[in-house]
Amino acid sequence: MQNGTFIPIMTMYADNHVKKQSSRNFISFMLIGFFMCFSLPVHAIDNPDAPNYVGDFMNHAQTYELDIQRTTHTTQSYITAYAAYEQFLDEELNNAYNRLTTHLNDEAQQVLKDSQRQWSNYRNAEFNFIAHNWTTKNFGSASALSRGNYRSKLIKDRIVRLLHYLQNY
Repeated sequence: MQNGTFIPIMTMYADNHVKKQSSRNFISFMLIGFFMCFSLPVHAIDNPDAPNYVGDFMNHAQTYELDIQRTTHTTQSYITAYAAYEQFLDEELNNAYNRLTTHLNDEAQQVLKDSQRQWSNYRNAEFNFIAHNWTTKNFGSASALSRGNYRSKLIKDRIVRLLHYLQNY
């Protein structure tokens, strides 16, 4: 110990330990990446002959999204642009829902109707939270952007889900 042999042995042990730990971390990272590649959510196989409902919708929605990006940067212009987008989304939501119901038997239609009712309750609760949290008092003029974005994203996600269901028919 006095001749300094103890310290180099500890240093060597620490270096080996760090190297082993780094190797373990790298291997763990690689295994996680490998398993994630094979465990990502898998969507049902869409009907290859069906129209591209989701793609068509996304193209139409992009027009409104670009309008929002190009708007004059005032609170009122954002409110107006998001209101137009939300109106478009509401129409698309109703269209997607109605198109989907035409492919379902009576029992499945009832289950979808119940699901849509529950989703509407969820949407209303989310809208209430958005309205009460993203206020000008809390977030200034940016609150209009946040409210519009969160509200429209919520509706858009539901439309995409329904269109994915529809894609199977």
